[in-house]
Amino acid sequence: MNEAKGSADVSGGSPERFGYSWNQFNELSQEQEEQFRRWTIHLDPEVDWKGKTFLDAGCGAGRNSHWAMKFGAAGGVGIDLDERSLGAAQRNLAGYGSVQILEKSIYDIGFQGAFDIAFSLGVIHHLDDPLQALRQMCQATRPGGKVLIWVYGYENMEFYVNVLDPVRRALFSRLPIGLVSALSHLPASALWAMLRSGLHPSIEYFRLLRGFPYAHLRHIVFDQMLPRTANYWRREEVEALMTQAGLEDIRLEWVNQMSWSAIGTVPRG
Repeated sequence: MNEAKGSADVSGGSPERFGYSWNQFNELSQEQEEQFRRWTIHLDPEVDWKGKTFLDAGCGAGRNSHWAMKFGAAGGVGIDLDERSLGAAQRNLAGYGSVQILEKSIYDIGFQGAFDIAFSLGVIHHLDDPLQALRQMCQATRPGGKVLIWVYGYENMEFYVNVLDPVRRALFSRLPIGLVSALSHLPASALWAMLRSGLHPSIEYFRLLRGFPYAHLRHIVFDQMLPRTANYWRREEVEALMTQAGLEDIRLEWVNQMSWSAIGTVPRG
């Protein structure tokens, strides 16, 4: 479960559905900083962002670009498709003159060797062609630069993938998005009660969620219900994706015991 994703591409993605979500849930909060730190665990907030330019591929409401700038980035570009996502990102990043928000597909980014760091948090797993998107991110990054993704994991998610996710595919992904939003209160309330009672799996992610307010939990639940495409990958699948994109020095970290953060270096020659 997460709420980091922005809009994916129309080819297998759900830009208009995530645009609806970002139109509802676009505020900045302190809880998001902790999530960003975990999703980008390979990058030291005190060192690795300072003076760097970045690409935020699938920027949603611009939250992740905001934290990159707070950690000292020099500037960057956030891309997305739905006008509501773009509008929310522009509002949240209005105080950063060196950040641009552009309407671009992650399949056709258009930059060549322009950024020190390209990242995509919670977007790649919603695409029909994640490799094409990742290769576009690599092309947009300078030789020696870093490409980082955060994606859903399969490990510890077997019950969700095999039992609950089929319900999303068969039902919620097909329902009008406004109805899905209203229905999200039911599982969100159940999750809230479970967390407050302490009756939850002994997994780091649930310990993290216990500190979140209800509105944040509901956004997380809603974002799980709304997409048309969602992939849950094993470690070796994420590593293979990074390798096929041509990245070197690939490192992976198991985030919250439920997801994967992966980073690689663009070859210099």
